[in-house]
Amino acid sequence: MRWLERLGMTPRDWGLAAAAFALTLDQASKFVLLYIFGFKNMTSGQAVEVLPFFNLIMAWNPGISYGLFPAHSRTGSLLLVFLSLLAVIGLGWWLWNAPRRALAIGLGLVIGGAIGNNLIDRLIYGRVADFVQFYAFSYSWYVFNVADAAITFGVIALLYDALTRPDTKTGRA
Repeated sequence: MRWLERLGMTPRDWGLAAAAFALTLDQASKFVLLYIFGFKNMTSGQAVEVLPFFNLIMAWNPGISYGLFPAHSRTGSLLLVFLSLLAVIGLGWWLWNAPRRALAIGLGLVIGGAIGNNLIDRLIYGRVADFVQFYAFSYSWYVFNVADAAITFGVIALLYDALTRPDTKTGRA
């Protein structure tokens, strides 16, 4: 990974790149599925089997992750947008001052996912468009999208950073 250091990017640059990547991939995938493949006209719950363990399915989520705190009105959606905006501002400040690459990338992925799901989708549709469903035998994982995956990987990167940063190895927090 030493070749990455030769790029001369700061942790902030890595975080901003991760946010842009997550946001772009999320919005591009939604555009393709909603408007090119016509998922916007599908009934919620209608699925297209891709593999024996993977479906593309139309699911509109009025809440946040896992459908928690559903907003069934315009006011509720705007409240979730406002809370998401506050979170993005706070995470952005943390990213701006992030001293390590893994921390910055994790923050960037969470920020990009939050902007894609909780800001753009809610402002355009009033809810979040989810498509990806994995399942095996009688168990089905929840339906999610690229932004949800980015947030999940971002949290994993934050945990990795917290567990591997130099001051945690000496027992100091």
